[in-house]
Order: sequence, then structure tokens, then C-alpha cells
Amino acid sequence: MKGYLFLIALLVCTSVVNCANKEEWKTKTIYQVLTDRFAKGDGSKGNCGNLGDYCGGDYRGIINNLDYIQDMGFDAIWVTPIIKNLEGGYHGYWATDLYSLNENFGTDQDFKDLVSALHERNMWIMVDVVGNHMGPVGQDYSGVNPFNQPEHYHDYCIIEGDDFQNNQDRVENCRLADLPDLKQENNFVRTTLLTWIHDFVSKHDLDGLRVDTIPEVPKWFWDQFQKSAGVYAVGEVFDGRLDYVSDYQNHIDGLLNYPLRFAMLDVWRGGQGFYRLKDQIDAGKGAFKDYNALGVFVDNHDNARYLNGNSDHKGLEAATIFSMFSEGIPIVYYGTEQYFGGGNDPANREPLWNNFDKSSNLYKMLKASNDVRKSHQVWSGKYVERYIDDHFLAFSRNDVLICLTNTDNSGSKFVSSLPFDEGETVCNIFDSSDCQTVQGGINVDLSGYLTKVYVKKSSLSNFVTE
Repeated sequence: MKGYLFLIALLVCTSVVNCANKEEWKTKTIYQVLTDRFAKGDGSKGNCGNLGDYCGGDYRGIINNLDYIQDMGFDAIWVTPIIKNLEGGYHGYWATDLYSLNENFGTDQDFKDLVSALHERNMWIMVDVVGNHMGPVGQDYSGVNPFNQPEHYHDYCIIEGDDFQNNQDRVENCRLADLPDLKQENNFVRTTLLTWIHDFVSKHDLDGLRVDTIPEVPKWFWDQFQKSAGVYAVGEVFDGRLDYVSDYQNHIDGLLNYPLRFAMLDVWRGGQGFYRLKDQIDAGKGAFKDYNALGVFVDNHDNARYLNGNSDHKGLEAATIFSMFSEGIPIVYYGTEQYFGGGNDPANREPLWNNFDKSSNLYKMLKASNDVRKSHQVWSGKYVERYIDDHFLAFSRNDVLICLTNTDNSGSKFVSSLPFDEGETVCNIFDSSDCQTVQGGINVDLSGYLTKVYVKKSSLSNFVTE
């Protein structure tokens, strides 16, 4: 009955504008797209001569390749900020006009068509927005709309590296990377931003927001911003300190779970054992207001990719599948499924249009994982640890068992604590020949750095990747 009522709620929600609240977003998996790097509307390929400038990706390119995203199982995308930017602002974070769209990505109609195309597929759109700063215009604000007066900005100063640890006042009142810092205490700035985000969401029929540079703005403003937006918003607090990050969820629906990401990198790239991950999960659940509303990710546009400087494909697969089944909302950065390995910005913003390969192993693993997430409503089940040592982790969400390692030679483990009944036959969704009957438990062999996800054979369907 609960599943039936949930389905009715979703069907009703699809017919109502801006019904995309936090609880609905917990059922989604998000594919992050850098609009300028995903695909070109004219279908052209080739390399990008300068990753620090526009390369030609646009909304038509996304529309024309939605099958690639949807066939991987994703039902939401997060796109680059869409408003007009200063020349060179291919990433979208150099805004000059809140009320015009970035013509480099296409026309206003092109963006409208993208939203319509997504909604016709029952997919949602999340748009990146900025409430902290405008584009790098120095101190000449005459070309900025509507914040064209000096009183709209804090006095000139630059955030220094140690300010994030020692001086929150400077973090909130000085410029990040010399970007003009909006003065939210100014009544015109505050009311304009709040009215803008309300109208922006409504006008463009948006389902959610990713909010940039959260710690650089006073917390009281985010309370008002979230309320005005009226849809789920996930904020960026690029910091590993759990107490620092978690308090911001008292002011915005969700946050990118950076503390968890740092723990994931420690385990899969840094050689630490799975107890590091366990400790972080336990601490996170105690610290965050709503752990399941956080965004869980491995790669994104602000950090060097997992594969930068290494070729650990198996480790990337394990970490990514963990992110798909861990508590929270999974977010996969475009190109991860093709094993991209770019370094720091802008090297981690490679063009994808030469690599729409659906035969990639991680593409197939993501497709199978997304299918299982939906069919088993994984988001409704708690994270239950079933087995752990330094190099082997098994946990379940509902009746799905996820088994992971961080080494080539973890060997076989007998897992006796299971979400299955004695005598049931269970199979690995990544290999349909890997089936066994529960007899006091099951033997799970992850030799060769395998990742396995077990479900009842009766529910296996066509999830397998082979």
C-alpha cells in the first residue's frame, strides 16, 4: 500500500509545477552536465583547443543526447548556471545580468525546449545558481544588471587561504577569487535576489537548484533564499570539517556531502581501511539534520577527477557504485562513466561529445544500479552494515546487498548477515552467472577488485551488465 500511495503522489506531482520537494528528490539520481562540454547541437566532434574558454556545447546538444543519459538510468540532470556571463564564462559563474540567459548555450527557446524534453521523459532539471557574487568586473559595476552600484557590494578585500579556517567574517565579506561580493545586508540586494530566485524557478519550470559558494554568504540569507525558491536546493560547502559543513543544513535543504567524499578518497585512493568510511558515515548521521537529503558524489567540476594521475578503473567503479547505494542522493559527473581523468579545473572539464560509448563497463554498471535503485526503492531503506574489515565492506539497503573492496586481493568472505531469507537464490546484477543459494549466508569473492550487488534471482530481470 505504501508503494502504491507513493506512486500516486509522484503521478500527481508530475502534473503540478514546482512540486519537486526534498522528499521527491531523494528518489532521484542526478547526472551532472557541464553544458559547454557535453554535446554540440550540430553534432560536430573534435577536441577543444582551450578548456578555459567556450568549446561549443549547448542546450540542443543535450536535447539530442538525452537518450544517452536516460538509458544509463538517470532521471535528473544538473546543468551549468544559465544566466548571461562575462566573456569567457563558459562555466556560468561570472554573471553580469540576472534577467538574461547565456546566449553561448543557445536561445531562451532552446532552454525552454530542454526543460520540456526532460519533463516529457519524466526527468527533472536542476540548475546551478549563485547568490554570493557577480562576474569579475573589478570595481566598475556599470555593466552589471541589476547590481550596478558600489553599495551593492562589500568593501574590497580578498579571501586568503587561511580565512576558511580562522576568519568566517572575511569569508562572508571578502571576495572569493576577486569576484565582486554581493552585500546581502543591503535591502535592495537581499529583496532582489529573493524575488529573482522565486521568479526564476517559476519562469523556467525548474525542479531543483544547486547553490554555489554557500559559506561565503551569511546563514540567515539562505533561510530566506530556500523559502523563496520553493524547490529542493543542494548547496556547496567545499570543506571536510563535519561540524562546519553540517550546520548549513539548518538553512538549506541539502548539501554536497564533501566530508563523505574525502573519506571515500581516503579509502579508495589513500590506502585507508573501510573503518574510515564507517566512522565518517556514523558521524555524519549524527551531525546532519537530514542525511538522506545530501548529495553523494565522487567527481565534480571543482575537483580533480578520481582517475587523475592513476588508472585505477576498478577503484573508481567501486567508489561510484558505493555512491549510488549509500544514503543520500547520488550525483554522477559527466565523463565518469567513460573513465575521464582530468586534473584540477579546467582539466577536469573535458568534452564528452567524442565518447558517447554505451558499452563502457561503468556506463553499464550505472544503468544496472539505477534500475535496481528504482525497482527496490532503495532510498526508502536504511543503510545496514553486514560485514566489514579493512578491505571488504558489505551493506544493504532494503533487499539489496552491496559488496565492495578497495584492493585486488581481498579474497572471499562468508557474509552471514543478509537481507535475504534462508534458501533464497540471489544473483549479482553485474554478472547473471554469479548466483548462489543462501545457506547460513553466502560466499562473496571480490578477488580482482570486483564490485558486486546481489538481489533475489526472482527480481533480477534485465539488470545485468554483461
